[in-house]
Formats: sequence, structure tokens, C-alpha cells
Amino acid sequence: MTSDPSASPDLPEPTAAIPDPAAPDPAKAPEPGKTPAKTGKATEPKLTRAGALWSALILGFLVLIVLLIFIAQNTDPVPMTFLSWHWSLPTGVAILGAAVAGGLLTVAAGSARIFQLRRAAKKNFKAAQRS
Repeated sequence: MTSDPSASPDLPEPTAAIPDPAAPDPAKAPEPGKTPAKTGKATEPKLTRAGALWSALILGFLVLIVLLIFIAQNTDPVPMTFLSWHWSLPTGVAILGAAVAGGLLTVAAGSARIFQLRRAAKKNFKAAQRS
């Protein structure tokens, strides 16, 4: 008696690989320019704008919650000086204000660049229309 399961007299002898009926037959390849018939299999859903917006909103709310926790835990006043102005703010509010100011500067620089590119594209489009 052997311990090899493939040598068992109860099992049929291995045969050649049985083709998968769901697999496409290479001999029946679709002609160029024709689309193959749909098989009815479910396809993976595509990412839509609404889905991306929903994901962005969820991520934005999570970031907002983290910021609120940060501000609530950092309430010690910090003295600040800019030129001749002197004031104090809670640490969390001061850092949040710096982040917002940095974001606004980034938006301003990006908007200026987009305006430049649109103006150049419009100029090139008008030049191509004339010729």
C-alpha cells in the first residue's frame, strides 16, 4: 500500500486538461472592428464623479474632525508679534490660521498659472483659426 493519493486505485487516471467552457476560444477570435458579444458577467463598477465627490466629502469631514480635536486640545495662548502688532491666540487657532493662509497662497499661485495657460491657449487657438 502506498501513501501517494494519485496512485490510489479508487481515483481515475489523470487525463488531459479539460478546457474551460467559459474561456474564450482562440479559434473564434472576433474579427477586427467588431465587438465581441457580451457574456453577461458582472463587471467592476467604474469610478464616477459622484463617487469621487462622496469619497472627498468623507475624507474632508475626517480631516475636519481631527482639526477640531487638535484645536480643542491646544488652547494655551501663544504671544505673537508681526512688525509692530502684538497679540495672543490659542496654539491650535494660530496653527490653523497659518495653514489656511498657506492654502490661500497656493490657490492664488495656481489660479494665476491657470489664467496664464488659458490665455496662451486662447491666443494659439485664434492664431490657428486665422491660418
